[in-house]
Amino acid sequence: MANPTAAMLVIGDEILSGRTRDSNMHHLAGALTKHGIRLAEVRVVPDDEAAIISAVQALSEGHDHVFTSGGIGPTHDDITADCIAAAFDTPIGIRDDARARLKTHYDATGLELNDSRLRMARIPDGAALIDNPISAAPGFILRNVHVMAGVPVIFEAMVASVLPGLTGGDPILSQSLRINRGEGEIAAELSTLATDFPNLSIGSYPFMKDGVYGTQIVIRGNDAAGIDRAMTRLASSFPENAA
Repeated sequence: MANPTAAMLVIGDEILSGRTRDSNMHHLAGALTKHGIRLAEVRVVPDDEAAIISAVQALSEGHDHVFTSGGIGPTHDDITADCIAAAFDTPIGIRDDARARLKTHYDATGLELNDSRLRMARIPDGAALIDNPISAAPGFILRNVHVMAGVPVIFEAMVASVLPGLTGGDPILSQSLRINRGEGEIAAELSTLATDFPNLSIGSYPFMKDGVYGTQIVIRGNDAAGIDRAMTRLASSFPENAA
């Protein structure tokens, strides 16, 4: 059986403006790979209702799982929850269990659960809550869409909470080999290798170090023995340059 696929939707003007560097995609990709789920697509959209709704609908239809990052805080531009509800034509409102989590947290910290903070308890009907052990404000799951915070430490905690409940495929394995030649010199051999090992993904990533061009080859797939055979053949084709 093929590995399930996932998509990620990163939401926020601050990402697109370059003010904030996104690290959540890197973390999610690694976590999903270990779980046997293939991250197949990533989109970044602004804090714009139409853009978020359109992206959520397309990604939800095209993949087994969707993970969103950002836009579920207490401010006016945190519109993700409303957009997810609209994408699936689902009512949304303040939910008692989400409110209770926030109240317990803010009572413990001596802060007021004001109207702005209460916005984080607005959850679409029928959604399951995602635990937030850092700041209590929950994410949620509606259909196959997992809605999570953009703050990296909270996002990572939410991913850890969600993954055990998802069915993955076989672990996605990989091996890499550095070849001290440019891509143009090894392209023909790589093409033949890809043809002979159609069930493996063979990626070619050029680099330049100390004025010398080289290529990092990464072979990925579920077949450990196949990866070994492909890597052995690749190394034997460039014995003087492989390291």
